[in-house]
Amino acid sequence: MTRTATPAGPARPGFLWAVPAAVFFGLFAVVPLVMVAVLSFAEWDGLSGPRFAGLDNWKTLFDDPVMVKSLWLSVLLTGLGVLVQTPLSILLGVWAAGRQRNRAVLSAIYFLPMLLSIAAVSVLWRAVLDPNLGVPAHATWLFGDGNLFGTQATAIGVLVFVSTWQFTPLHTLIYQGAARAIPQVLYQAAQIDGAGTVRQFFHITLPQLRNALITSMILMVVGGLTTFDTVLILTQGGPGSDTTISAYYMYQKAFKSFDYGAASAVALLLVLVATVISLVVVRLSGYDKMRSTMEGL
Repeated sequence: MTRTATPAGPARPGFLWAVPAAVFFGLFAVVPLVMVAVLSFAEWDGLSGPRFAGLDNWKTLFDDPVMVKSLWLSVLLTGLGVLVQTPLSILLGVWAAGRQRNRAVLSAIYFLPMLLSIAAVSVLWRAVLDPNLGVPAHATWLFGDGNLFGTQATAIGVLVFVSTWQFTPLHTLIYQGAARAIPQVLYQAAQIDGAGTVRQFFHITLPQLRNALITSMILMVVGGLTTFDTVLILTQGGPGSDTTISAYYMYQKAFKSFDYGAASAVALLLVLVATVISLVVVRLSGYDKMRSTMEGL
């Protein structure tokens, strides 16, 4: 394998080093995506052969009020997740990057939810929040009738809470690594100039976490739009269709209605929406124009 030399720096590995990763990505990402795109224009029940249907699947989807509602619910849950998890992750990440007493032990305990599967976490919280045997049943003074899955507002609140509980540690880890990479000389200079902890946080730490912030937000957007396990186990799209997000709607079309063409159209739509939102975040943040290897510069 050859190495190519650059005028401004040391030689870089040749393109052959990327072949294994490119083949893996092509087989398990590009090829399935192309197949889904083809199926989105076909009728297929999973038994007989696919039959070309043109734009019928797409027309049917956008004429279905449940589908339109599911798309807005996906965007809503994603937005709530970003709004709740981002400030919490930043604060915890900056704290975990410090040298406080017992920081390592507390961080290890806090990161435990990240080690559990989504299904395990959902089953756990389904049992804890069960309206008959869970905590709400014994604390009606706080939870009312105890059925947090009975209304759209409380069901969405449960979904946001459970997702926050599990995935905040991941984003905290991102901010922790980024915070530790900030040059200490910046804080030393700020202390000489009389800047306190709060001013240092807003004028040094946050700007330096810009790259980590964009990366974290893109992961939240993609993860939020493709959430499925949590809804399947906790609410099953209920009450009614009030928490039927697009990924769960896709599951219903594919494995309950056996309409794989419509399900493929939903999957492709989710890919397009996630890609567009991610590109908008990157463009508005100026992330694509950054050239420095230092955070936020």
